[in-house]
Amino acid sequence: MNTEFLGKNISGLFTIPSGIVTTATSIIQATFDEIPQIGVITTKSVGLESRAGNREPVYSQYAPGCFVNAVGLTNPGARVAAELMSELKVPEDRFLLTSIFGGSVEEFVEVAKIMAPVSDGLELNLSCPHATGYGMAMGQDPELVREITAAVKAVVDIPVVPKLTPNTPNIAEIALAAVEGGADAICAINTLGPGYTSAHGHPVLSNGAGGMSGKAVLPIALKCIREIRAVCDLPIIGCGGISSAADVRETMDAGADIVGIGSALTGLTTAEMADYFNQLESDICFASNKAENHIRYDIDMNFEPVVLVKNERICDDICVLTFDRKINIQAGEFVFLWVPGVGEKPFSALSDDPFQLAVIDVGIFTHALMDLEVGTEVYVRGPHGIAVQPHDGAKIMAVAGGTGLAAVYQLARDFGNAEIFTGARTAERHYYLDECQKIADVHIATDDGSMGFKGFVTEMLRSRLQEMSKQELENIMFYNCGPAPMVHAAAAVQREFCGDHQIHSAIDYLTKCGVGICGACATPEGKRICVDGPFIQGDPAPKPQG
Repeated sequence: MNTEFLGKNISGLFTIPSGIVTTATSIIQATFDEIPQIGVITTKSVGLESRAGNREPVYSQYAPGCFVNAVGLTNPGARVAAELMSELKVPEDRFLLTSIFGGSVEEFVEVAKIMAPVSDGLELNLSCPHATGYGMAMGQDPELVREITAAVKAVVDIPVVPKLTPNTPNIAEIALAAVEGGADAICAINTLGPGYTSAHGHPVLSNGAGGMSGKAVLPIALKCIREIRAVCDLPIIGCGGISSAADVRETMDAGADIVGIGSALTGLTTAEMADYFNQLESDICFASNKAENHIRYDIDMNFEPVVLVKNERICDDICVLTFDRKINIQAGEFVFLWVPGVGEKPFSALSDDPFQLAVIDVGIFTHALMDLEVGTEVYVRGPHGIAVQPHDGAKIMAVAGGTGLAAVYQLARDFGNAEIFTGARTAERHYYLDECQKIADVHIATDDGSMGFKGFVTEMLRSRLQEMSKQELENIMFYNCGPAPMVHAAAAVQREFCGDHQIHSAIDYLTKCGVGICGACATPEGKRICVDGPFIQGDPAPKPQG
């Protein structure tokens, strides 16, 4: 399904809009390698300096297939981003479109100069509706759009593609300004809004409001693309609410040359996403309309209330929270806990009945949980992730550190025939041992020898594996969860005795949206922990910095 785009013969007519899925270089590389239908890879928007973005929640669903988001232009800064992107192996038949933003003409120019050497083209983010002073604030002014486009064109020798906002009474006027500035193509549209969602009387997004995307915006996108096509002959990247082959045909009939698929990917694993684009290509080639059957309109991002009934302090920075009810969660899945006004974070449930969480004080949100008062109502969404499925009769060996015990307790309880290896710096940092010992053989290690084995949990694990026969070793399923150094060390020991297919590891890579869209939880192999995990087969390599 080759097509020409800005001087390149590319492998497919699809892209994923900026800020969705392909936000980390590892995901970009995996997409290059595994999904040829995506001929144009669009990066997350890059600014001159790093931005942490907004606190979670950053993504909210207000109807099936309809969302608001306010990630807040999270990025590592142009110099770091350029260094990371320089490591990409871009196939000859793909186009790497780097999205950039700035708070002034001068900032756009500076970022463009930094990013151009590692890009095939630059997308100008003139349309983000939820970051004050950026994006839409500039993109509604035709003269500023012309000026920014012309200024960037003057300092780079690669194509420049302004991305336009639908939040303007005359998008054709904005498109003509971009053409006058020397644009090589136009991207339309970015999200609508900003819009607002609430739950239990509280605004869901930490930013209060965010850009609206998904099925509901398709009619606006088609109107905008048609109006742009009426006034210019440049290539158009059309996006906004597209999910089916029928939508793709309508978008191309309106005037789009490249078609962006974004919110429709919510909840899809990496393998499911590849299957979806493969079917979409087939639909276009053979006039069918089957791809939308892959879309997850069943995603549940609603919040349910729970009330804290016990806050047990284990030590200065660890507590166990017990709530007033059972939740529906299988071993290996995770949930988000939301405290309005504070934020939300993902947790493995220590127990489903009653719902319990283990918390380590590592940041603003978890620090607030340490002193959460009994009787406080908070909210849970999920479960998310993929439940574990050890083979029948498997010997489960779970290795846990820190709050990693929460990810493996229910696994050992529900499947049986289990041994748990748990390590901590000192005896006071161990928790939930009595409950674990009721359902599994428990091996305890402390760095200082104050409880159980003196030394690292991985040393204790090696000693146990050395005792086992070849037949016993072949029946083991390993589940590792905890800090990255411990997980890597445990997997290294396990590979001395068993194959990678027996090893499953979970490391927290800062999961934010929980449904695979923001890409914050990217592994070095390009998986997304929230939809492809949390347990990933084998040993995830250390994550690159930045």
